[in-house]
Amino acid sequence: MWCNVPLSLAQIKRHDSRESKIFVNFRTGEICMTNNILLGGNGARQIRLNAGMANRHGLITGATGTGKTVTLQVLAESFSRLGVPVFSADVKGDLSGLAGSGKAHPKITERLDYINIPDHGFEPSPVLFWDVYGKQGHPVRTTISEMGPTLLANLLELNETQEGVLQIAFSLADDEGLLLLDLKDLRAMLNWTADNAKSLEREYGRISKQSVTAILRRVLVLEEAGGETFFGEPAIRIEHLMQTDFSGRGVVNILDATSLYHSPRIYATFLLWLLSELMEELPERGDADLPELVFFFDEAHLLFSNAPKALLKKITQVVRLIRSKGVGVFFITQYPNDVPNAVIGQLGNRIQHALRAFTPKDRKAVRAAAETFRENPAFDTVEVIGNLGVGEALISTLDEKGVPSMVERTLMAPPRSQFGPLSREERESIIDRSALKSAYETEVDRASAYERLQKREQEMMERRQRQAREEAEEKRVRRTKRSSSGSRRQGVGEAFVKSVARAIGSNLGRQIIRGILGSIVGGRR
Repeated sequence: MWCNVPLSLAQIKRHDSRESKIFVNFRTGEICMTNNILLGGNGARQIRLNAGMANRHGLITGATGTGKTVTLQVLAESFSRLGVPVFSADVKGDLSGLAGSGKAHPKITERLDYINIPDHGFEPSPVLFWDVYGKQGHPVRTTISEMGPTLLANLLELNETQEGVLQIAFSLADDEGLLLLDLKDLRAMLNWTADNAKSLEREYGRISKQSVTAILRRVLVLEEAGGETFFGEPAIRIEHLMQTDFSGRGVVNILDATSLYHSPRIYATFLLWLLSELMEELPERGDADLPELVFFFDEAHLLFSNAPKALLKKITQVVRLIRSKGVGVFFITQYPNDVPNAVIGQLGNRIQHALRAFTPKDRKAVRAAAETFRENPAFDTVEVIGNLGVGEALISTLDEKGVPSMVERTLMAPPRSQFGPLSREERESIIDRSALKSAYETEVDRASAYERLQKREQEMMERRQRQAREEAEEKRVRRTKRSSSGSRRQGVGEAFVKSVARAIGSNLGRQIIRGILGSIVGGRR
């Protein structure tokens, strides 16, 4: 990889060699730092992305079939070579080719000569495969408690009143240290909340049993859409997404979304939850030569379409704050206006593939895309967007000071890895050899809210029977009506709180604290 950023000896001494590599350009004798990613060229010069600016996020747009997936592939393998882990959803199934080595072809050779890339070695990248359904990779799970009420309400498509009831159920579980691991835990908690609505009303507010019933119906719909597979343990651990291999290359994590994409709410909510987990768990890092992780969000329009304003506000906050954790986020979609203005304003690196203006709506989208770039007087950006060929793009990136470059028409560099997907046998071989296979293959169903609430129901029944006997005894000895009434009032409310506290004991007696999107702060309990 050639570099056009020569370093002085003083700069080399100051540079943290852990985060980037130093090499000598033998053609010019310059000592260079390889944290610039080669994106392509236009005959006059090569176009590069400063990897240190990746935490300022990016946007990859263009019509279907214009080269967005190959651009994503080039970026992923380039970050991997710099030692930066990558996470990407694979909607079409093509990204598995990152784990295979590319092959020479006359058209690739022609492109390499045009861009002036003399040292393009074909090679695979280290890859981990993940799959919510556990068929095309290691199973990906999280728990109801970790996802939190905000994202879960969006996933269940609840209205404001129903979301309020769900918040109460979570608050009750959090206050008492009851972890909700899977959907049966959630159902048990909702039913318990409804059954004890009157005694809980003073502390938690009004609980509508009709709303609880509506939520339970939505939970059933989610279960039938595959939610039962998604929620449970062992939950995915963030550190397993941020690994390097034995040679120091960043591992590329590929989430198979070919089936998940058919459940767009689950797809979008899972990726947003993962972003919120990264933000809550990673320490503050600030700007550095290289990011800690680069996150590619394909089909990003699914995240923003039909999302309520309150959630969009929180998404914007996450995108803004996650930069300080060293995480770069690239959104991939067809049109720039698929992403809200509040978010798109934070995406400093732009790669625009062709858009075809067949309708007035398309022409409006092309003009909107052109307006997001810093103008280049050498050409008309609006006209060029419609005339780009497959594998061409308009590119504007941030320099080391965070200033956007002038937009450049660019022929994209080819990937070093394989075009197209791996064979089924090749994919299964990689999954079988993975060191994480034993960590996620077997589902765990430990005692959680469902089992504990069942136990408490039994304890409550026994308590009521005991109370009835005591009341009968009190009547026999002619105790006062007030004393008997006071004993009855103590029944449901205090019995619930006392039995919860007793059952939790020393294990889960701490209050659960949640972050911006409702995910648990401070790691798993």
